[in-house]
Amino acid sequence: MESSIKIDQGVDWTAPWLSTLSPLGREVASSPHWRDALNQRAARIGLLNHRRLPVQFVPQSELPDGVSYEMHISTSGCVPTRDNLHDFFNALVWLTFPRTKAQLNALQAAQIVRLGIGKSRGPARDAATLFDENAALLAVSETQNGRELVDALRAHRWNEVFLDHRPRFNQEAEVLLFGHALMEKLANPYKAITAHSLVCWVSPDFHHLALSEKCALLDENIAVQLTDRELLPGWFSPLPVLGVPDWCIGQGAEFYADTAIFRPARFG
Repeated sequence: MESSIKIDQGVDWTAPWLSTLSPLGREVASSPHWRDALNQRAARIGLLNHRRLPVQFVPQSELPDGVSYEMHISTSGCVPTRDNLHDFFNALVWLTFPRTKAQLNALQAAQIVRLGIGKSRGPARDAATLFDENAALLAVSETQNGRELVDALRAHRWNEVFLDHRPRFNQEAEVLLFGHALMEKLANPYKAITAHSLVCWVSPDFHHLALSEKCALLDENIAVQLTDRELLPGWFSPLPVLGVPDWCIGQGAEFYADTAIFRPARFG
């Protein structure tokens, strides 16, 4: 029988880092049978995996013995989904960024076919796992100011980005979470939570779009990148997420002076 547990117990849907998933998450979690609600939504939007198979969210018990999670999704379209927040967020990301999730699964399945399942995943599968679990999409205007912000972030010039040029950050950039493990951590936020951020260059008009349009545009662009380029860990740079402007109270000079969190860059 379908689980009727309160899957989002303890989740603050008003938190800024959940803005991408909040409307959908609230709707699905309010259903007495949330996995059924996920599947109804998936059917409504025509959610498909990379083999064009319909995606369904199924109980973990339906994962056959000896079959890897990623390969099962690839060959069947069925996503094993446990009764926990981690897998619930994963399903919401599938529904919000369907093309990117399908392409990540294609990459992971191809790497398993090529290398098998062992202690070492290989750099491409490692990068796909980082993306899937812990990515934050950093949508930045492709302008001079935007490029300067990205350069400063990659150089860990945190004060410059988040204090000195805080209004510029708010005008030129925004952060949309993708990684479901990252979201799970933020259900009980603490300062050290750090995302693997992926810069997504956008036009200045992007920041005036509706949320659904932003997600669709990023989903399309990232899926194309994953098809055209080899995904490697070097795509990402660290982003202490509670340092994002207005994502935490008390973001003054002392907050960003904590070098245990806002670490200086290492060179050489």
